[in-house]
This record gives sequence, structure tokens and C-alpha cells, in this order.
Amino acid sequence: MEKKSIALITAPGIAERLGADLVEELPEMLDYYITDDYEWDVHYYEDILTGGTNDSKEVIEAVCDKKENEEWDFAIALTDLPLFKDKRPVVAEALKDKSAALISLPGFGFTTMKKRVQESILQLMNEMYYGTSDEGRQASAAHMESQDKQKFDALRNKDSRKLIGSRIFERISPLIRETPQEEEEGVDVRYTVKSKPGGYLRIISGMVFANEPWKMFPAFSKIIVIAFTTGSYALVFSTVWQLSMNFSVPRATLLTFFSILALTLWIIMAHQLWEKKGEENRTFLRKIYNVTTFFTLLMTVLMYYIILFGMFSIWTILLMPMAQVEAYTSASPGIGIYFYTSWIGASISTIIGALGSSFEDEEVVLDSTYGYRQRQRHEKLKEEREQEKEEEKEEAKEYEE
Repeated sequence: MEKKSIALITAPGIAERLGADLVEELPEMLDYYITDDYEWDVHYYEDILTGGTNDSKEVIEAVCDKKENEEWDFAIALTDLPLFKDKRPVVAEALKDKSAALISLPGFGFTTMKKRVQESILQLMNEMYYGTSDEGRQASAAHMESQDKQKFDALRNKDSRKLIGSRIFERISPLIRETPQEEEEGVDVRYTVKSKPGGYLRIISGMVFANEPWKMFPAFSKIIVIAFTTGSYALVFSTVWQLSMNFSVPRATLLTFFSILALTLWIIMAHQLWEKKGEENRTFLRKIYNVTTFFTLLMTVLMYYIILFGMFSIWTILLMPMAQVEAYTSASPGIGIYFYTSWIGASISTIIGALGSSFEDEEVVLDSTYGYRQRQRHEKLKEEREQEKEEEKEEAKEYEE
């Protein structure tokens, strides 16, 4: 049986891990979705360029060049960067003649990505194999009709004109299929978002997901220790307990909001995570990067706050006798006072104890922002290109000799 090779060209990070997970599963799915006339050989290849530019045209050109050099039959790039066409978010593109395609992971939004990426790869392969014309879509639909409907039922997309199956995010912010062959060279089919607001919702939430804020959390260990130590000491005395008796719920909510926002902004300023004006980033991209950084850190701080609240709740319930609480509050409180006071204690200790603290591992925080990762990739890409030039010069000298 003839073999067809497919390369998943991935950016470092979440895209690379997805590529590694999908390699073994895709061949059988390709038999089902495309054709079983070939033996499908799928592998992944990490390349910095797919994670080094926000220009979809530049990415697809790099994919085509790599595919030709490596003599692959098909190549699909997975990038963790947002891609745009005239400021409209691009989720996926394919070029049939070159058998090359790309997928922008942030375009899927803040969701589990594996199933969506699987469906997207299969759909783009379908577009490249059968063609993007109406006749090609009809041939694809006829092939799907002949298949067992129950097979791979976990994958929801079995429509020849959709990138992925219908889920909650797709109902809120639907994707549309475009075939701009005549108006634009270098792309036969493009999947983008129907509305710009929906597109930016997808892109920003997807970028936050790609930043993996939960992986930043270990860097908060020092801050948690300082905040918990400060709060535990304060809870031994009557002040916080008396405050909890006089604090209304709206006031406590406002204090929580202020403490979380203050810690988030402190981290951004202390570690200079805000992207400044420069030649590398266009204005709207810089804004998207900064909004993404803010919400990434906000999610991490929220996780920190919830854990701190849980620690204080356990501490007060186990170590503060009810009689002592009654003495502090001059009332007959129930179990609710422990949680309410722990809530206020978490907010106060965040403001007093956490603000001004520093991370033990700053690199973890920096690596969770797009701007920093982009600069690192650009530097590495520049080094690789300089190395290639040096090698070419050496080869030229050897040839002359």
C-alpha cells in the first residue's frame, strides 16, 4: 500500500505537546475521514517560526518551504500565536495545491483543545485531499455518508463545510468558512470568526489558555507563605473578628476585588510584564498581549486567593475555640463566622502580606506571557539564521578551495 506522510509542524509549548499526543491517533481517523487507500504516516516536527510571527501568510509560506525541503506529502502547522487577516482573527487556513495548512490554537478559545484540534486537522486534510470547491465538498460528503456513523462518535464534526463540531463556544462565537481563491493568492480556504467581538473573545481567552496560568501557580508559594503567616497571626487577635462583625457583604466583596486587583497589578509592574510601544508589535497586537497578560495573572491570583481562603478556614475551625470567638465578637456566632472571617482575613493578608513580595522563580512568570516568549523565539530564530549563514559561508569557502 502506498504511504502518505503528514507532518504536524508545531510551535514550542502547548502546540508541541498536542502534536505529540495526536501522532498515534490520527492515522486511523484519516482512514475514516479521508480514505483508506493509503498508509498514513503522521509525525510532528517542532519549528520556532510557527510560533514566531502573527502573519498567517508568513506561516503558510514557511510551512510550504519546509514541506518541500523534507519531501512530505502534507504539512499542517500548529501555532500558539493569534493570527489575523485585516485584523480579523484567523483560526485555520489551507492551500490545496501546496498541501499545506495552519491552525491557530487561540482561535478555539478557553476550551479543551485536543478534540477541536483533531477535528480541525481532519477537516483541513479533507479540504486539501478532496478540494475546496463545491464538487470537492460533495465528494467529501459522499465519502462520509458511506462510513459507519457510530465510529469516532466522540468527534462531533462530520460536516464537510465545518472546521469543528458544534459546542457551546461555537454557538456563542460561530466560525465561518471562506474560499477566497480569486481575491487572494496563497490560500484556498480560510476559517475565521463571524464577528470581530466574538473573534477577540475567542483569541484572548484562547491565549490565556495557551499561557497555562495554572503552571504559574508554583511560583506563588513564597507569596502564599507570607500571606498565610501574616493572616494567621492577625486571626489570633480580636481585630479581624470584630471587623467581620461590622463588615457588610458588599464591603467584604469590594475588599476582595481590591486585594485581587492590587496583587495582579503589582505582579505586572514589579516584573515589567506590560508590553511597551516598539517596532516588534503593532498597536492592536500589543493591546491584545497586555489584556491576555492581565487575565492570565488574574486567573492565577484567583487560584491563589481561593487556596488562601481555604487554608484560613481550616486554620480557624481547628484552632480557634468557639468560646474565644464569642469573647472576641460579643455574640453567639455559628460556623458561618469562621468562613466569613477567613474571607476577610484572606483579603487583608493579601494586601498587607503579599503586596511587595517577589517570586522565587521569575522565569516561570515571564514564560507565561506572550511578549516574553516571542522575544525569546525571535532571538533563537535570529541565532539559527546567523548560524545558517555562517555554515553557508564555510561551505562556499571550501568549494572555492
